[in-house]
Amino acid sequence: MFGFRDLIAILKKDPKKIVFTEGTDPRILEAASRLLASSFLHPILVGNEDEILEAAEDSGFNIRGAQIIDPNNFDQMDKMIEMFCELRKGKGVTPEQAKKTLAQGNYFGTMLVKMGIADALLGGATYSTADTVRPALQLIKTKPQNNIVSSVYILVRERATGENEVLAMADCAINIKPSEDELVEIAMEAAECAKIFGVDPKVGFLSYSTFGSGAGEDVDKMRNAAQKAKLKAPDLEIEGEIQFDAAVSPRVARTKCPDSKLAGHINTFIFPDINAGNIGYKIAQRLGGFDAYGPILLGLNAPVNDLSRGCNASEVYSMAIITAALA
Repeated sequence: MFGFRDLIAILKKDPKKIVFTEGTDPRILEAASRLLASSFLHPILVGNEDEILEAAEDSGFNIRGAQIIDPNNFDQMDKMIEMFCELRKGKGVTPEQAKKTLAQGNYFGTMLVKMGIADALLGGATYSTADTVRPALQLIKTKPQNNIVSSVYILVRERATGENEVLAMADCAINIKPSEDELVEIAMEAAECAKIFGVDPKVGFLSYSTFGSGAGEDVDKMRNAAQKAKLKAPDLEIEGEIQFDAAVSPRVARTKCPDSKLAGHINTFIFPDINAGNIGYKIAQRLGGFDAYGPILLGLNAPVNDLSRGCNASEVYSMAIITAALA
């Protein structure tokens, strides 16, 4: 099952460049220092070079070898402005407006990915989730088959055997109240992401009802979404609507849904809304002893991920590896 050494092994075969939009933040600098000590991932730091070097020296981090790109001193800025205006032509953006917007690290870093200078982006140490996702939606855009950006958390817990138990939970961070069709899209993306982390996805559409034991609009939504998902991906193992206990406990499953072969063995959980998802993954993290990695953004044309503003350097380092591996 999943371990970071597996992702590092992937990256060693094809090292990637990842842009950090907040180059002077001490947590970013510490993570960049760790990455620079290896050879599998190359950090790009956005910001004023003197300020970044001074911040690194003050914090005691060695970032020699890091690529530093200053939006105010970028040799391809004219090309970037032209591309930005083309991408935003529907909004009538002028070159002057583009230049002002691109002075912001989140937009500048996103354009570095769009231009192919970086393979992936990690932001949000000081920016809000919206300030990380908005430029990605506007510039990198969703994949042709996708209508939304969603997110998944990967939860990892070591078993007594020494192997890791790995779960996927979606959407816990982006879509507040997804529709049936949006839930289907979330499930498809979450299952594909789970595979990267060594999970053979067994997808459960969660509810307070198991196979009609309860009634209500929210139950209907999850049942209908599960049926649509089964039709869209017949090779994917999907169950729902299903309660959490029946999804994870074979004993409970034998009582509540004895005819289901999948119940009791779900590992990829689709929540009905952001309330349930956010609460659910945090319960697993805080009371279940799982390490939670995410939110990992899904559905974009290139990997862009968001950090919690309360993150530490270790979390930045881990998320950088995950983000680059998605590339």
